[in-house]
Amino acid sequence: MPFAAPRDAAVIDIGSNSVRLVVYRLEGRAIWTVFNEKVLAGLGRDLGDGGKLNAEGVAQTLAALKRFRAVLEAVKPAETFVAATAAVREAKDGAAFVERIRAETGFSTRVLSGEEEARYAALGVLAGTPDATGVVGDLGGASLELVRLEPTGAGLGVTLPLGPFSLGLSDGFDADRVRRLSAQRLAPVAQAFKTDTFHAVGGAWRNLALLHMRLSGYPLHVVHQYEIGRAEALDAARLVAHQSKSSLERIEGMSKKRSETLPYAAVVLETLIESLDLKRIEISAFGVREGLLFEAMPPGVRRLDPLIEGCASLGARQGVAEDLGAALDGWLSRALSSLPACFPDGRDPVLTSAACRLADLGARLHPDHRADLVFEQVLRAPIAGQTHAERAFLAAAAFARHSTAFNPPELDVLERLLSPQKLKRARALGAAIRLGCDLSGRSAPLLSHSHLSIDKGDLLLTADPGYADLLLGEQTSKRAANLASLLGLKSKIVAL
Repeated sequence: MPFAAPRDAAVIDIGSNSVRLVVYRLEGRAIWTVFNEKVLAGLGRDLGDGGKLNAEGVAQTLAALKRFRAVLEAVKPAETFVAATAAVREAKDGAAFVERIRAETGFSTRVLSGEEEARYAALGVLAGTPDATGVVGDLGGASLELVRLEPTGAGLGVTLPLGPFSLGLSDGFDADRVRRLSAQRLAPVAQAFKTDTFHAVGGAWRNLALLHMRLSGYPLHVVHQYEIGRAEALDAARLVAHQSKSSLERIEGMSKKRSETLPYAAVVLETLIESLDLKRIEISAFGVREGLLFEAMPPGVRRLDPLIEGCASLGARQGVAEDLGAALDGWLSRALSSLPACFPDGRDPVLTSAACRLADLGARLHPDHRADLVFEQVLRAPIAGQTHAERAFLAAAAFARHSTAFNPPELDVLERLLSPQKLKRARALGAAIRLGCDLSGRSAPLLSHSHLSIDKGDLLLTADPGYADLLLGEQTSKRAANLASLLGLKSKIVAL
């Protein structure tokens, strides 16, 4: 698919705890965050005391929305979505507040029902992890939305009063009381949402994940698709639940307002693990906002793979040959498909396609630093649809594409996330891409006249009649020999 012309879309999310403006650049299926501003207004802080929105939160939210209006008038996105969730939905004065927003800022606000909020959270998770299964849990300031992921998409969804404001934040944190209330409110639906995999959405759980990374010495601080096993998640939740507010505030990067609500999120997670019999927690950086964007995409675009499309978008932005990635993918597929699989669930061809789309990444950078810079960018790029091991695999392949000497900046990260077999295959993939690029001068039409295959113990490089000269030269021979060595094969160049 040709590289999609970029367009901007904005989402304003008026939540129970925060109000946020995110401006996204959409390039087909690829979603990039280009501006993100949040105000922890605490609209839902007083819902338990009379059912009205917090007066200070109302003032802060309106001030934030007026600023957001000024930003959007300058940015001029193609689409703007304004959505409010649990606090506005449940408050006695919610409708009046929506009207005040319209009168003072001009924004027309859509108040999501609990079922709609759950559905959009699930769509957001699927936008970031298209093969996700299990249950999505979106924890906000006032509510928790649970929705089951079915083969056809978002399934059964419910909303529960399990956010910090609904669990008595204004009364002060009491772990036993919060645990008791959480269990009581979850019990009626627990059986319907039992699952092995829980996709955690929301800022509080992202902060829990970051804290777990620090405690465990995890080397890659990328929260999206970060996985925590049951026992470790329980340990982390219980640890946070027993920390004082001042102790949490001392954690690097922890805001005062977030430290206030984090223990509630920890107890709710503990209750969910036990009540739903969860085996693993997977953090999603995508949620309701991305779900709104995903629903608005054409069906054909939604069906595209976000990893391949994200890599194509990133590569096209910095590269010089837009059609090179797809050409390399086709050129390599015959040879690499004959190798034993490295990743489960048929992921090897997807990773090959993604790596090929990154072939031209760094083309405009200085050659002495290109491999290191490309490695760091691929390892941490906000591209959806990849596990952390797959991130490491693509980063290793991207480095090997630019350097025969394999000495990446963070080799320890690769060795922790990848088995020796996967690391060696990543190096081979990078070497194969380098061979194709150097052989053809990064020309897709010229590449199409050469062929790479594996025949028993030989790596064969051949050319169409009349194109034998394409295979000549010391560079081609060296690149082919390096690839063959990484695959445990002998290099054989046949110039007919």
